[in-house]
Amino acid sequence: MQFKEVDKLNIDVKEAVKKRVSTRSFEDKSLSEDDKNRLLEINNGLTNPFDVNVRVQYISKDSGADGVQLGTYGTIKGAKDYLAITVKDEPFAMEAVGYQFENLVLNATQMGLGTVWLAATFSRKDFEKAMDISSDDLFPCISPIGYPSEKKSLVEKLTRVGLGSKNRKSWEKIFFLNDFEHSLSKDDAGTYEQALEMLRLAPSSTNAQPWAVVKEGNKFHFFCDYKNSINEDMRKIKHLDLGIALSHFHQTAMADGLTGKFEIEDIKFTTPENMHYVISYVAK
Repeated sequence: MQFKEVDKLNIDVKEAVKKRVSTRSFEDKSLSEDDKNRLLEINNGLTNPFDVNVRVQYISKDSGADGVQLGTYGTIKGAKDYLAITVKDEPFAMEAVGYQFENLVLNATQMGLGTVWLAATFSRKDFEKAMDISSDDLFPCISPIGYPSEKKSLVEKLTRVGLGSKNRKSWEKIFFLNDFEHSLSKDDAGTYEQALEMLRLAPSSTNAQPWAVVKEGNKFHFFCDYKNSINEDMRKIKHLDLGIALSHFHQTAMADGLTGKFEIEDIKFTTPENMHYVISYVAK
């Protein structure tokens, strides 16, 4: 499979990664026309390495979704606008959604806007009534989009504590050298230390961080970490999360002036049962 080259984001990626937080409390107003148009213009220029068509639809309670109740099961407060993502079911569809939409999220962060990935905590039927969606479309996630409220709701405070949103797995638990028996040191990571660190900070469903990376020579092998017994919907979410992590890694590498390409490699070393190989990045 040939993977597609994508453009470097026109923002300070590392600053955006560090600034981005999951926002669940918003000011009770829609985006300004200027912010809405700017965001949609940025979205129209985004692609992904998998050459998958990821569709992002803008839904507003103030216009276009009149009379439609957009349910988020009480997890979101004040949001007027949402971004809904659909994609056809094809190879790397979920990785493409994670990669491409996270690039939009990082741009939104630099614009001062709040977002949060929602995969299971929204009513699909409610949103589908306000969307252009086909019977064969996957509808994996949405995000509210708006201006963060200074006052956080009780639900948001409890959610942050429950998920440990600020916590991330330590470096040695997710980055490895040559196989899964040896942890990767920051010295061994070399010029890709920052790219890996920004990957480590990536958001994920329930803050599970279901990824691992094995550096082998000039190759970085990416694995998705989940039990074989999980259902298909949860498996898709894990692969979407990996797509988010790939966005952070790849965009940071490009921002640091590093070049490489995605490939499918033949993995020779032994992998744990719960580690599912997805893709490799070959540094030039």
